[in-house]
Amino acid sequence: MSVKENLDPLNGSQSGAEEMTMHGHQATIRLATIGDLTGLTQLYIAYRIFYGEPPANDASLAFLRDRIERNAGQYFLAWSEASPQQSPVAFMHLMPSTNTLAMRPMWFLEDLYVEPSVRNQGIATSLLRHAEDFARSTGAERLTLATAHDNHTAQSIYRKLGYIREDHFFYFHRVL
Repeated sequence: MSVKENLDPLNGSQSGAEEMTMHGHQATIRLATIGDLTGLTQLYIAYRIFYGEPPANDASLAFLRDRIERNAGQYFLAWSEASPQQSPVAFMHLMPSTNTLAMRPMWFLEDLYVEPSVRNQGIATSLLRHAEDFARSTGAERLTLATAHDNHTAQSIYRKLGYIREDHFFYFHRVL
């Protein structure tokens, strides 16, 4: 699959990359634009709830609008022909960074969420493959992601696709 993306998310509609999921369904994946805020926000709120956070409807909408307007990361949406609605059924969020030792860009897969009604149809796998193609198209050295220790479903997908668990570095966080 080639990545055909308009990297200016403030522009209107774009053609999306289409992929077959593991169950033979067609999935359309494309960069989210301001025009996609309603669908993206609905998925983002469901993602927040999945991780035990309050919906924060207005704050979520404002947050996503700001992120897209400032081009702070890339949000991709997926639509499935298996879904009876015209709304997106999944999203992922990629954040740019730099590997200073390799002197090349890299991307962090910050968020990935698939609606429960369309899980186990290969949509997450299609999004991950799309993320890899997108990252390659930018000359990236790698795509890095993190997941909860107890999210065994996601870990299984990542391993199946060749992702390797990082054991060399410890990551530390300080809440500000």
